[in-house]
Amino acid sequence: MKKMLLAGLIISFLSGISALSGTEEGLMADLVLYNGKIFTVDTNQPWAMAVAIRDGKFIAVGSDADVKKLAGKNTEMVDLKGRLALPGFNDAHVHFANGGLYLLGIDLRPARDEKEFVSILKVYIGKLPKGEWVTGGNWDHENWPSKKHPHKSLIDAITPDHPVLLQRLDGHMSIANSLALKLAGITSDTPSPEGGEIVKDKRTGEPTGILRDTAIALVDEVIPPLSRQKRELAIRAAMRHARELGVTSIQDNSSSEDLEIYQDLLKKGELAVRVNAWRGADGWADFSRLGIQAAYGGPFLRLGTVKLFVDGSMGAGTALFFEPYADDPSTCGLPIHSQSKLNDLVRNADRVGLQIAAHAIGDKANAWILEAFALARKKNGVREARHRIEHAQVVRAQDCVSFKELGAIASIQPSHCIDDMRWAEKRIGARVADAYRFASFLAGGVRLAFGTDWDVEPLDPRLGLYAAVSRELPLGGPAGGWHPAEKLSLAQAIEMYTMGSAYAEFQEKVKGSITPGKFADLVVMEKNLFEISKKEILITPVVMTVLAGKIVFKK
Repeated sequence: MKKMLLAGLIISFLSGISALSGTEEGLMADLVLYNGKIFTVDTNQPWAMAVAIRDGKFIAVGSDADVKKLAGKNTEMVDLKGRLALPGFNDAHVHFANGGLYLLGIDLRPARDEKEFVSILKVYIGKLPKGEWVTGGNWDHENWPSKKHPHKSLIDAITPDHPVLLQRLDGHMSIANSLALKLAGITSDTPSPEGGEIVKDKRTGEPTGILRDTAIALVDEVIPPLSRQKRELAIRAAMRHARELGVTSIQDNSSSEDLEIYQDLLKKGELAVRVNAWRGADGWADFSRLGIQAAYGGPFLRLGTVKLFVDGSMGAGTALFFEPYADDPSTCGLPIHSQSKLNDLVRNADRVGLQIAAHAIGDKANAWILEAFALARKKNGVREARHRIEHAQVVRAQDCVSFKELGAIASIQPSHCIDDMRWAEKRIGARVADAYRFASFLAGGVRLAFGTDWDVEPLDPRLGLYAAVSRELPLGGPAGGWHPAEKLSLAQAIEMYTMGSAYAEFQEKVKGSITPGKFADLVVMEKNLFEISKKEILITPVVMTVLAGKIVFKK
């Protein structure tokens, strides 16, 4: 049924493509922004003072005097008052609807210990009708003094009438209460599924409530689906949030329902962010049947990328490594697929011209997916596939060379670095030297794209920029940064959030820089990020966002 729904959505999508193209030529600009410090991310003209926009595209970039020549009586004039303007941020990896749901629902990330976890949950449950599921979460036990995973007993007492499934912030571990486990039929006799784990008490054999990776789906499958109305509300909330942060493009881990909502918003003229909507790896056959390949679509909605998972996460202890975890020598992590099945998935999607976005965290997971890319190239022939590895967190030196040779893109979320560095060495020991590569990837000729992994991390690009240039915690330390040789310059970090992300979705010719002929998407910052301290980046507000030549946010 889901495959039929997806096929129908894609056919509807194709029928609307022609409506996305074509503009009328005019002589004068619709909008001119002047008296600014504009970092264009265009190597031919890195800096400018003013830009002119017509029909949703940049038509001139240069000095105030030159650009103002394109201003007519109906042109809107905006004095930037010396502020910094940048290309609109392009988040290369988001879970957009889920992020919107967190804006509307429970967020346990602020909990600093088990007591606060329970307190936040209790307040939230008090607002719900009896019997309603409690989902969401974003908790992180590494922020708690105990560093221990929560147990179902922690929440059972306050949730006798509510089934609960709360995800850890990385999405690879969840805590379920006893009622949720009962509804899912999970008992001491239930085996762990392939690629996941039902954690059980070593003494009693009873489930503790902790579920890892594919085991989460055992409970997820019995949760009633969200109403279309609530999911659309979440996406609209996410779009508002994106505008406030200067995010004008996203590359989204989308569901069929999300794609349907995006299409409807597009038809109404209400899709307020450019979307590259990914599908799960099992969707490759539907794309193939309909002739869809990588980067298919129009200016606001594109298809052609399939997402697959190689492993889990370090935080959940399920990222796949060649050697055991330093803090748990009994495991090397969990593969989601066997190497053979992974090779088949990659080969099939590559054969029909799709782009692959593969989640890989551990060094073995990254090696496996690179091998799968190489085998697909050998079998199907060489093309500009621009396959991507999402996260690419721990990568051996020899595998960095493979990235370059295969043209694989490292799609990285820099804020993961400063979030994980608090405990990464405890978990993987000396292998942290291979972790969170920024500068060494660039030095080796590897293409980088930056994103956030929202709702795992905040959508805020400022946090990612800060992480990339400082590799320090927001409150400071370690002095000089964690593995400081991997720090980037601010110009490099901005480029990865703009042109790097555009390249990762085959869109570098139409967006990613402030260049005549490209989509007029830009963000204006209150202060010049190049002239302030690194910490000030975190608190410098966005004062304006322009999308397709329209001011969509103004502070």
